[in-house]
Amino acid sequence: MIDPVVLEFGLLVFTTLFATISPIDVAALFAALTKDSDAHHRRAMAIKGTLIAGGIMLAFALLGDEILGRLGITLPAMKTAGGILLLLIAIDMVFARPSGGSSTTDDETREAGSKDDISVFPLATPLIAGPGTMGAVVLLSAKAGGDIHLDIAIIVAIIVVLVVTLVMLMMAGRIHKLLGVTGLNVITRVVGVLLAALAVQFIFDGVASSGLFG
Repeated sequence: MIDPVVLEFGLLVFTTLFATISPIDVAALFAALTKDSDAHHRRAMAIKGTLIAGGIMLAFALLGDEILGRLGITLPAMKTAGGILLLLIAIDMVFARPSGGSSTTDDETREAGSKDDISVFPLATPLIAGPGTMGAVVLLSAKAGGDIHLDIAIIVAIIVVLVVTLVMLMMAGRIHKLLGVTGLNVITRVVGVLLAALAVQFIFDGVASSGLFG
């Protein structure tokens, strides 16, 4: 029987990471960047990029507390800063604007378009394991407070999100054709609203636990 607290935390991690990565958006951009590649090459890049991104995210999840400790960053500060970063990403998602925190900039997209292999850049980072995602992982890792069960929930949630992302990448062409620009924007906006609510909650928690107001 799974502890309800662990299950709830795992769902929080999954929801947050799903929103920051936005696998459907990643798949759409992947389809555009690999339109001249054959199916075998696209599949290889999708697998390689997802594995590299997974390694980055797991490293941040396992070393999150140590990173904060060495930098002298308190948990309330991380909650507040992470919440603000996620809120900025959410705002861009609601208005269907590209965000440097969870997608490539115009210059990065042009550079990627000239490459034969985009598995490391821009697929692994910043599309999957971007600044927003890495910040969210560190924030959630700190929130777990060293509880082994919550840490396992983070790792499981990361793996599940990455599996979903890989499936989306494998189906990138069909997803792009099926949803079109309007459909993708609708999904992005809905996910953005959910991420905004989570971000504001992180900010509230950070300010409340900072001791600044009594």
